[in-house]
This record gives sequence, C-alpha cells and structure tokens, in this order.
Amino acid sequence: MNSLLLNVICAFAIANTNPNAERAQQSLDALYKNYAAPNTCLLRENYPSDQNNKATYLASEEQAKRHNEYSYLWPYSGTFSAVNALLESTGNKKYKKLLENKVLPGLEEYFDTRREPFAYSSYISNQPLSDRFYDDNVWLGIDFTDSYRMTKKQAYLEKAELIWEFILSGKDEVLGGGIYWCEQKKESKNTCSNAPGAVFALKLFQATQDSTYLKQGKELYEWTKKNLEDPTDHLYFDNIALNKKIGRAKFAYNSGQMMQAAALLYQITKLKNYLEDAQNIAEACHKHFFTHFTSPNGQTFQLLKKGNIWFTAVMLRGFIELYHTDHNKTYLADFQKSLDYAWQYARDERGLFQTDWSGTDKNEKKWLLTQAAFVEMYGRLAGINLYNHF
Repeated sequence: MNSLLLNVICAFAIANTNPNAERAQQSLDALYKNYAAPNTCLLRENYPSDQNNKATYLASEEQAKRHNEYSYLWPYSGTFSAVNALLESTGNKKYKKLLENKVLPGLEEYFDTRREPFAYSSYISNQPLSDRFYDDNVWLGIDFTDSYRMTKKQAYLEKAELIWEFILSGKDEVLGGGIYWCEQKKESKNTCSNAPGAVFALKLFQATQDSTYLKQGKELYEWTKKNLEDPTDHLYFDNIALNKKIGRAKFAYNSGQMMQAAALLYQITKLKNYLEDAQNIAEACHKHFFTHFTSPNGQTFQLLKKGNIWFTAVMLRGFIELYHTDHNKTYLADFQKSLDYAWQYARDERGLFQTDWSGTDKNEKKWLLTQAAFVEMYGRLAGINLYNHF
C-alpha cells in the first residue's frame, strides 16, 4: 500500500482523540503570517523583524554583524523539517505541495555553487559569501532523504547524496576521524555534525541499500561515542577541539541524535548493544532535560525545561525512533503533556510560542526556529496517539 495513503488512513483513525495535527497546522499558519517576507518564499529571522539583530550562532563575528533582510539558513531549514513531519504523520498531499511550491524554492536561495563541493551556505547565495556549516547541511540531508522516502521523487535523493559529498569533505583523520563543524573554521569536531551525520548515513542506507552508507554511519556513531560521550551519565558533550579539549556543554539535540542513531542501528543490525545504548541515552535525557512541575491548578507532571526549543524537537526525533523500536510510550507521554501545557500557557495572541514551556517567562521577540520546532513536534506526535496512555 502507498505509504502516503496508509498515513492518511492512520490519521483518520486517531483524528478524534489527537489534536496535534490541527495544532501543528495552526502554528504553521501563524509562522507564515508573522515571518513571511513579501514577494518571496523567504522568511524573517525574528518577530518583530529586526535587521539589526545579531545572530549568536555563527562562526564569523564579521558575518554576524551584517544587517540581513532574511533569516539565516538554520532557522529557515526548520520549516523543511516541520512540513516533512506533517506530510509523514498525516499523508496530506497539501504538505507535499507546500514543500514543492514554497519551502524548497526558498531553500534554494541558500544553495551555493560558487564553491566546490556545492552545498548550502548560511545566508542567501546572491549576497557576499557566507560560511558553510556541516551541521546545517546534515539537517537538510536528513530532510531530503525523508522527503525521498515519502514521495519517491528522485531529485530529493540526488540532493541528499550531493549534500553527503559535502559532508564527507569535512571529514579527515585528525582526532582519528569525525566531521568538523564549519568549513571555514576547522577548529573543532562537534557532536552536532557527527551524531546527525550518523543518522543521515543510516537513513541513506535505508533509502538505497548501499552498504557504504551503513559502514559510514557505524563509523561516525562509534567515533562520536568514543570521543564525546560522558560515560558517567550517557549524555553527550558538545565538541572536541583539535587540541583534544572537550567542550562540556550538554545540549538536548546532541544526545537525541545519538539516541536516534543507536535506535536506527538496532533496527538495521538487530545488535542489542545499540538498543541498550539508545535506552540508556533516553533515560538520561529524561532525567536531565525534564523537571518536576506543578501547575497552578495542582496538576503535577514532568515538564520540559526552558531552553533552545529546536534542540528539544531534535531530541524528540530520537525518542520517537526508540519508540518505534521498543514501543515504550512513557517518554513520549511526557513530551505530549509538555506540548499540551505549552499550547495553553506558552502561546501569545498571535499564536507564537515562548521558549519557557510553563509560560512564566515571556519575551516579545520570538525566533523563527522556535516556531518551526513547535510545528515539527506537534506534527511528529500527530502520527502517534498518546492520549489513551494518560
């Protein structure tokens, strides 16, 4: 049976009890209403729009000081993941059309053919050259592979494989392997390049059955585990510098991607050590990134901690991959409770979300990627009925 048709049937089956698809659609509508740049498929970085805003996540201080009319690639790419999530969970062809007519035409504005290998740059390519990040491109490669899996459109697989060539250009034997963070600033090898790099390679293997991708995915997984895991709690450090100094910050997406890679490796190989790895990471993430919370009406549950919302959305991908492997809904149920609470208490009058899940801390300025991440999370959980678990 066609996978999109099967998704449609499943979506109808749970529509009456699972509001996530409608919440994702409403949030996507709010995103485009508040961030769309007129007469283009591009988006603004923040709401309210501020061209003087300085991005804090770039490698180049000079680039960060530029006044930009549109968002950088990273926040824009969040809409690709979000629409993919809705296409997968609902099977609704309107999301396929949205990809084709809006998301991907906008994305191509960032495609850089002035440098080889071709790849996506951090800002639109008709402006002065901007840095190219291996992690930015990995996220896109994963999305193109997922789009190919759902639609069988060959152009998506070709773009994914082109991106993979760029990723490999950032891999060498310094530190025994691993992928750098930034093409123009090869000073560290980061979990955010290598863990999703493993996921990307494993998804390419699933899409093509080319064993080279499986070998590369295993190698990246093992390199990251060896060099960046904290063995005391199974969470992952942020990066290792070329002098072997460890950047010890622990972000949700890094551990979440290693969880997803481990779950994929177990699905592919049936080796139980990978399942154990994924379950250990899941338990650690649940302890570290959730907090015990009591609502004003006395309801108590585990609430996601305030932080980078997109990091949390990427961590959710790992939990979902593990759920498809061991069918334990416990962790996803806590995600759902957090999303239910945020829907009621962490949205403003425009339908835009705060970064504090409890809604206590409020900011007028809201980042595009935060909104895309909420769309993605509601979209991904739209395909899993968790309400009968409560």
